[in-house]
Amino acid sequence: MTQTTDPRSRVRSGPRAEQEENTRSRVLGAVLEHGPVSAADLGEMLELTPAAVRRHLDALEQQHYIEVTMVRRRAGGAGRPARRYVVAPEGHAKLGDDYLEIATDALEAIRRAAGPEAVRAFIQERVDRLEAAYRPVVEAAGEDVADRLPVLVGLLAQDGFAASTNEVAVGRGDRRTIVSAQLCQGHCPVRELAARYPQFCELETELIARLLGTDVRRLSTQAAGAHVCTTHVPLARPAPRPTDSPIATDPTTDHTTEEGRHD
Repeated sequence: MTQTTDPRSRVRSGPRAEQEENTRSRVLGAVLEHGPVSAADLGEMLELTPAAVRRHLDALEQQHYIEVTMVRRRAGGAGRPARRYVVAPEGHAKLGDDYLEIATDALEAIRRAAGPEAVRAFIQERVDRLEAAYRPVVEAAGEDVADRLPVLVGLLAQDGFAASTNEVAVGRGDRRTIVSAQLCQGHCPVRELAARYPQFCELETELIARLLGTDVRRLSTQAAGAHVCTTHVPLARPAPRPTDSPIATDPTTDHTTEEGRHD
């Protein structure tokens, strides 16, 4: 049986082998952060030749750290779906699931002893700690969602979520207007737990909405089988809802009437 090694580790076989492993680790990190991503885009962002990118991608695919997915081209594009690379389940396992079994047993013990609400309370406590750490930094960016979002992305990236954003625009040319963004998380440190306990995803989505100060919508999650957790974020704050017309009481008749109403 052939034993594969973690591509992030260094192989003590001389400077060249160490450099190869370091580059391969960079490729894996780029796939994690930007996937689904093409070989051409990886080469451009990492400044690698097409041959070098292909060599590292082939090695990572053989080790089952990445896999190929077919992605439909953008609207207006022709031809077959394009090949893109994403981190495979085994790759995610190598990137931070060391305590999965212990955590799963602990949550199951909580559920048996105190019920599902206790599990939700436990997860909520974890989310509250994140909010307490993130909120001062995010709020310091200002009131606009467009200013807060990149700050939140940076915080999530620091905590191992491999976060990035994709802008969504309408129109063409000079009339092209960015109206929303997709917050993408290429890695989920609790992916396997969230597959069993969807409260992780629900409460995290609520956290994102509170920090950005706008309604967001979760489009996909790794826990449900997607390659990336994707959250739709409107870049404009929702307009305030119109208030009901003031109600006045006519003291002479003891009847309520709408102000400004004309029969």
